[in-house]
Amino acid sequence: MGEPAGIGGEIALEAWRRRTSTSPRFVMIDDPERLERLAGRLGWAVPIREVGTPGEAVGVFESALPVLAQPLAVAVEPGRPDPANAPVVAGAIERAVRLAQQGAVAGLVTNPIHKAVMQQGGFAFPGHTEYLAALTGTPAGREVMLLACAELRVVPVTIHVALRDAIAGLTSAAIVTAGTVAADALRRDFGIAAPRLAVAGLNPHAGEDGAMGREDIEIVAPAVAALRARGIDAVGPLPSDTMFHAAARASYDLALCMYHDQALIPLKTLGFDRGVNVTLGLPVVRTSPDHGTAFALAGSGRADPGSLLAALDTAAAIAAARAAFDRTH
Repeated sequence: MGEPAGIGGEIALEAWRRRTSTSPRFVMIDDPERLERLAGRLGWAVPIREVGTPGEAVGVFESALPVLAQPLAVAVEPGRPDPANAPVVAGAIERAVRLAQQGAVAGLVTNPIHKAVMQQGGFAFPGHTEYLAALTGTPAGREVMLLACAELRVVPVTIHVALRDAIAGLTSAAIVTAGTVAADALRRDFGIAAPRLAVAGLNPHAGEDGAMGREDIEIVAPAVAALRARGIDAVGPLPSDTMFHAAARASYDLALCMYHDQALIPLKTLGFDRGVNVTLGLPVVRTSPDHGTAFALAGSGRADPGSLLAALDTAAAIAAARAAFDRTH
């Protein structure tokens, strides 16, 4: 569902409208009446069909958008969120996780939530990633956020914290955990037999041999050595200002970055409308569009569904790759 006052509903409607014979089949966990009102507002002829199971959804997907009903607590207008719906949104995420754990679906694709609205409604987590880890019993730190587009994959070691806290909290152990989880996922979920990691330095010029801070010498470099000792092809710390041009990107499969914006600025510059968020380290497949709720666009019909379409395709591809890997390992 995502935030019901955001663009999640309309990009989902548009994803169904753009379906082809090879598109991944999906079922919405949402309020059917909300989707019907939204389709009417936009003037889109999208039949909404309430179903009881994901299996039932497969049979109706060609003729209608299948929906597992998750009624809202209060009706909302596009662009005007209500924290009273936060438990419903969280419940939709949990329901999707349980369906994936049961094998009823191959994976889950989450529409954007608005963290502040969720927390006003009692949500106790910084975001999706941490909530998914709690729901699946994933050990702390093993839930790793990967952002991907056709040109680049990035993993930020620290995520949704203030920059000063990201720097203060950065440790070699956290870098090693993120790098190990990422390398495992590249093998299992992306079919890359020998993944190559480029590890960004924290400071400008990767610290310039200590002239611009010793974190790269004392924290990042030991982590790179530890990753290599585990048999992972990792290089760094590298100056982050020269890591993301085309020739540099050709030398690695994933950039391991030290903080949120170091990873997301190049990713969104290269593939803003096609970026996909993937949570690594979970026992279930989870992707999402790499954008927010876009309240200013909600209800206009102008939101670009490209990132959601990419997230659906990526979830299907990961699920297939993971199944094939598990059959042979």
